[in-house]
Amino acid sequence: MSVAVQSPQKPFINIGLVRSHIIIGFVFLVVSMLGGILYSLQLNNLYPFVGIELLSPGRIRMVHTNGVAYGFIVNVFLGALYWVVPRLTKRRVLSDLLGWLIFWVYLFIVLWAVVGILTGHAQAVEWGETPNMFSPNGSILFPIDTLVMVGLTLIAIQFLTPIFQFGSKQPMYVSLWYFSVAFIWVILTYAMGNYLPEFIPGAGGATFVGLYIHDLVGLLVTPLGWGMMYYFVPSLLKKPIWSHAVSLLGFWGLAFFYPLQGVHHFIYSTIPMFAQFGAVVSTVAIEVMVVTVFINFFMTLRGREIAPVTNMPIRWFYTGMIFYVVTCIQCAVHVQFWAQEFVHFTDWVVGHAHLIMFGTFGFWLIGITTDLWPRVLGKKNWWAPVLHESVFWMCTIGLASMFIGLTSAGLVEGFLWKGLAPWEVSLQSVRLIWLFRTATGLLMFAGVLLFIFNMIMTAISPEQEHVGVGSVVASPVK
Repeated sequence: MSVAVQSPQKPFINIGLVRSHIIIGFVFLVVSMLGGILYSLQLNNLYPFVGIELLSPGRIRMVHTNGVAYGFIVNVFLGALYWVVPRLTKRRVLSDLLGWLIFWVYLFIVLWAVVGILTGHAQAVEWGETPNMFSPNGSILFPIDTLVMVGLTLIAIQFLTPIFQFGSKQPMYVSLWYFSVAFIWVILTYAMGNYLPEFIPGAGGATFVGLYIHDLVGLLVTPLGWGMMYYFVPSLLKKPIWSHAVSLLGFWGLAFFYPLQGVHHFIYSTIPMFAQFGAVVSTVAIEVMVVTVFINFFMTLRGREIAPVTNMPIRWFYTGMIFYVVTCIQCAVHVQFWAQEFVHFTDWVVGHAHLIMFGTFGFWLIGITTDLWPRVLGKKNWWAPVLHESVFWMCTIGLASMFIGLTSAGLVEGFLWKGLAPWEVSLQSVRLIWLFRTATGLLMFAGVLLFIFNMIMTAISPEQEHVGVGSVVASPVK
């Protein structure tokens, strides 16, 4: 009599990929925030590496922006996708082997971007500075942009395979809608921003750069972010989203209006005025769509109003949503032609960028990590749940203070320039605000380091060695 032996099934979710992307993401967050602090010291005339070409402030600034966008945000989102997509589709991603290939190739690309930027080989495209490899005679030896395009295509295949298999049999939840278009849009956006400007000179090339800058945020990071919120918020609140119809209204508003906004980076430029006016109208329209998403999530919170107090991931998520709406309202104001006369090229824009990239997407990713980290380690809780309170308030107070300070500095600079005051007067007028900016950045950096310390201790400490009490971390999602 023979006995059938069943082969063990592969895990539904590759925990190793989730964990690895999260770890690398936070490593790059530390590197990029350190770069931001160093750059702010240059504005205070306290830069420690004066005269060292490899560490010149301009190059450090590009490491800061690229490190946040590609090193931190995209990496942690990829880790979260390996957790969320199998749960929503009830299918594994296409291939674990492909997942590890994507992980290592993507790590190489981001590391090459840092090394290439520091050695002075960056491309002249904002958010697209990733350098190509050059031979000694200056010709292109290996096109990194082409490798990025291949990598983005592989990421799309990895996640779209289970999504389309699931969607062909039954309706898809709105998170899968957002994820699907993000994988497709980013391929088109990256190609537009990193190839077309090389062949289209002048204002035409600048138009595509403007579209690329904005669409990279709006057509990749935004749909991934909102898609994650539509998954994690109902799961943690243990109730459905308030309105599926309203969620689709926000989705289609994003799809229709966001691709048209990029030219608002070039108000009063030589780009045709119809394109500038169209960008302003689209910007205001998308902010209206964002308000519908905001209402949808806060209506979902009804009956669970205490959740942001007792559930730390929910607190990160909803604080990030508030920052998102503030950012969008500010954007709708400063794209107006009358406002551009005052705020263009000022610190107002810098405060705006920090609020959206760290205050919204950074907060969401910290919240996602707060929920997932113990679970991918096989732990029941964090090493020190009580530390989450300190991390949250250090980051929130630091960012809100930085935003208020930089917005105020921008108004001061704008009115002085509008009044034709000497350049030196504007520098002296915001000198103390720049010092305040460095202090608030250090506060945020300290909060992130404390969070990472808690991550490390959770990973290496035995289960019984928890420090502190309280239910500030979410219970596992069923």
